Amino acid sequence: MLPEKILAWGKTRSCIRELAEYGARRKAEIGAENVYDFSLGNPSVPVPECVDEAVAEILKDSSDKPHAYTTAAGLLSLRKRIAEDVNGRFGLDIDPERIYVTCGAAAGLTISLKAVLEPGEEVVVIAPFFPEYRVFTEASGGVLKVVPAAEDFKVDIEAFKAAVSEKTRAVIINSPNNPSGAVLSDNDLGSMADILREAEERYDRTIYLISDEPYREIVYDGRSITSPLSIYADSIMCYSFSKSLSIPGERIGYIAVNSRMKDAGEVYAAIMGAGRALGYVNPPSLFQRVIEKCIGVTADISEYELNRKTLTEGLKSIGYEYVEPEGAFYLFLKALEPDAKAFSERAKKHELLLVPSDDFGCTGYVRVSYCVAGKTIEDSMPAFKALFNEYSK
Repeated sequence: MLPEKILAWGKTRSCIRELAEYGARRKAEIGAENVYDFSLGNPSVPVPECVDEAVAEILKDSSDKPHAYTTAAGLLSLRKRIAEDVNGRFGLDIDPERIYVTCGAAAGLTISLKAVLEPGEEVVVIAPFFPEYRVFTEASGGVLKVVPAAEDFKVDIEAFKAAVSEKTRAVIINSPNNPSGAVLSDNDLGSMADILREAEERYDRTIYLISDEPYREIVYDGRSITSPLSIYADSIMCYSFSKSLSIPGERIGYIAVNSRMKDAGEVYAAIMGAGRALGYVNPPSLFQRVIEKCIGVTADISEYELNRKTLTEGLKSIGYEYVEPEGAFYLFLKALEPDAKAFSERAKKHELLLVPSDDFGCTGYVRVSYCVAGKTIEDSMPAFKALFNEYSK
């Protein structure tokens, strides 16, 4: 017999993947310009010039070995550059020897959970949340505990406090958030940190705050991001360059263990062990070298801010409701009926591909990914209006 849970995960596709496959078929049938695909969070802006320049330079240098193994944790020279960057930007004191280079943030989360969880321990998340958190948690032997967000999709502090218990081992936060675009404020982070410190003392156990940060550079209206590692000692940063550099297919990111963590050395050793056990060692060598040359650079994210403006103003003029996203490149749109899946199916009849919120741990909304061409958003407005009018009859 194959493992039941693993088999179930393999057979059950998320709505996101199903929509992506449906969209590929429809684009082949009627032309891509006639399908308004808002299903995937695939960066739409070009990579910054430094990426292509770095690739060419590295491949031209015959003295380097860009396709050879690096150390399991990644190039030390890269880890030093990462430490310099995050320490300089966020006022941290991360040790390069506490950084583990990974195949993107997903690998970072999987490794971190595998490192800290014992069977049956709980991982608290705020809904709406990235659906793979459940898979990552359960695959590590943990139990996902879902806390509904406040009305603005940020943390409901009282609900969060009630959820933290003697079984809590970790909390995952994602700010800016996929799928809502919400950004946790300093007050939110401070209140959560106070609750976790009190719980650590009450239950005499360490509770890890795992910060999933692939969208941290994509924020709007002059907002700045505060690192949770500066607020809470027992914290772990999981980062990916996929969104900031528009290179999701290259699968490159890192884990950073807070140097202020009381057992930082042991936790990092457990991360090394988990990476080894899961086979996540020596992430792509070529792109380790590329990242080393491109630290601190981002793609032109101003296009996402323009897309947000075009989308929200267009939908508001039609009559749709939503909470303004503060970051990332997603809009959480209120469905026009309680059943978000049914609403998503009706949208498909207008060639609108919208992801129902059920996959994200809540009901009544759809996720609209606006990391698309601006023309796609503009051209989709008649379809959104036709869909809205169906519910107005």
